[in-house]
Amino acid sequence: MEAKFCMSCGAAMETRDVDGTIRRACTVCSFVHWGNYSIGVGALVMKEGKMLLVRRAQEPGKGRWTNPGGYIEQHELIEDTIEREVMEECGVKAVVNRLVAVRDLPRSIHNVYIAFEMDYVSGEPVPDGVEVDAAGFYSLAEMETMPVADFTRWLVDVAVHSDHTGLVADKEPIVKMDGYGLYRVQQAAANR
Repeated sequence: MEAKFCMSCGAAMETRDVDGTIRRACTVCSFVHWGNYSIGVGALVMKEGKMLLVRRAQEPGKGRWTNPGGYIEQHELIEDTIEREVMEECGVKAVVNRLVAVRDLPRSIHNVYIAFEMDYVSGEPVPDGVEVDAAGFYSLAEMETMPVADFTRWLVDVAVHSDHTGLVADKEPIVKMDGYGLYRVQQAAANR
């Protein structure tokens, strides 16, 4: 869908070259529609050697097993989003350990998906009955007989076979930046 009116002032939009790319721009103010984007997050939660999976009760992917996840809210840190999504979808409390994978899927709505390995804290999986109709912890062997979504299979492989720390939350950045969610490779021991 093409943007017809400015989200800033309500004036008509036009198509024009902005920095070498054809974009929709306001005919009155400086607003430029940079594109359509969505950011999803996913959780990889292990407990006793088994991965937390949920069965989708809605499209897309109805009936397929996936890792819990969802889309970020406008004013919510990504870490808060994924912890909330896991709790909402299946009643499990988990906290972010590290960022382990990113999927980039450019299309009409450019989708970026960020996957976090999370530490299990508490709770037994109970589906929310809306987005999810089943939930549980499953071994790799059990997953072989389940209709697990291809992308989830890839994410499970990433989490299970990772040999380094990935990106971890920078809880003490060298410059204080309130409201930022900062992730970095772990600092070398000599630099701590």
